[in-house]
Amino acid sequence: MKKLITTMVFAVSMVAASTSSWAAPSAQIKLERANVNLKDSDSLIRGAQTYMAYCATCHSAQFMRYSRIGLDIGLNEEQLLDILVPPGGAVGDTIQSGMPADYAQRIFGKAPPDLSVITRAYGADWLYTYLMSFYDDDSTALGTNNAVFKDVGMPNVFAHEQGTQRAVYETVTRRDGDTSERLVGVELIEPGSMSPDAFETKIQDLVNFMVYMGEPAQLKRMALGPWVLGFILLFTVIMFLLKKEYWRDIKK
Repeated sequence: MKKLITTMVFAVSMVAASTSSWAAPSAQIKLERANVNLKDSDSLIRGAQTYMAYCATCHSAQFMRYSRIGLDIGLNEEQLLDILVPPGGAVGDTIQSGMPADYAQRIFGKAPPDLSVITRAYGADWLYTYLMSFYDDDSTALGTNNAVFKDVGMPNVFAHEQGTQRAVYETVTRRDGDTSERLVGVELIEPGSMSPDAFETKIQDLVNFMVYMGEPAQLKRMALGPWVLGFILLFTVIMFLLKKEYWRDIKK
């Protein structure tokens, strides 16, 4: 028994250690709800287009093929080549970064991460809030910062559409009487090319697509769930009746 308990404790500690390596940076502000809807094919298509236009420039998604996207969200080969696949690419390709690795290393210090499973690692709400929470900060090299991921090395690629935001702070008084400023959010001070509502929809579509990308089979898995549970329930009833039938003769 003692050996079993020791083994279980060791296993739990190993799981915790591996999970911590995927933990998202601590959000400085309350996360907003992403409102993911994987059944909205139009949203997924718009999100895929936004991903290719803004994200694929620097980030790869090497576990996702264009052909799989087409099958899942209803795009034929011609449509894929027209709106998603980059020039010279094929529908069977995976999504690769448009930035050479050596150039990324020189500019950013390291290559931007692959985004195939970013929402599974950090969560949809975290990603949505992160993309909505860039603000101007002259103290950083890029001139921007993020209320969710402090001092992030990524520029605000949606600055033109979103507009200019600034950080909002509140004064916090500690028990010893000292005060400090705490970041509580961001506010728009100069509109961009899109209205706030239109921009929120654009980011929601992008996050929706990235959630799908993290687990393309999620809808099929969820659809099969009730059937599996129904089978287990039916099998349990049959086994219970069979047990009663066997024990009827034994009890006699």
